[in-house]
Amino acid sequence: MRVLVATAVPAERDAVARAFPGAVTGVHLPGALLCRTATGCDLLAAGVGPALAASSTAGALTAAALEGAPYDLVVCAGIGGGFPPEAPVGSLVVADAITVADLGAQTADGFLPVTELGFGTVTHRPPTPAVRAVAQATGARTGTILTVSTVTGTAARTAELRARHPGALAEGMEGFGVAEAATAHGVPVLELRAVSNPVGPRDRAAWRIGDALTALTEAFGKLAPVLESWNPHDEQ
Repeated sequence: MRVLVATAVPAERDAVARAFPGAVTGVHLPGALLCRTATGCDLLAAGVGPALAASSTAGALTAAALEGAPYDLVVCAGIGGGFPPEAPVGSLVVADAITVADLGAQTADGFLPVTELGFGTVTHRPPTPAVRAVAQATGARTGTILTVSTVTGTAARTAELRARHPGALAEGMEGFGVAEAATAHGVPVLELRAVSNPVGPRDRAAWRIGDALTALTEAFGKLAPVLESWNPHDEQ
């Protein structure tokens, strides 16, 4: 199994790295630094937002394919906002659907996703057995993780998202971009988030970023054996 873990920022990447024993070595890619664990799992701080995350992830996938050692799985990982009360601060969420929440058109009658405009896609669905295995190994809740280009900061926006996506448990800014890159390369994708703050009005005093990063490390400590044993061909 060759696994690429894509986070937004180095702090998230380093939190994942702490779950793996041994030294981490750097592999330079055009515009990015890949961190390779002693177990062979590659970690990439892909950048903030869906566009940069997609570009960086695609670059890493292309480099691996050109080397003749393509990845078997991509995992988008990091911290994110959780929709209370289903996903409280400190909990983990694994996506059964990776959905972009704001790709479309705002009309007088409300928001139309790009699919209703006749093109594109708005949701990628990770392989169900892999999602189930991650949830069992880590205790993560299972639900939709929304990808947004603008982090939710008001009660009105929270209510709008919940009405449009009743299965949503968390939001982040990179999952859909990472999934687009993985799908273009024919590689399965997962998304795992540790909840650092509630989705809603911005209250920095309620953020628990350090606790969420610790939860991310602990999750990957439990997840490593699952990733090593998972066979993507079993999904077919």
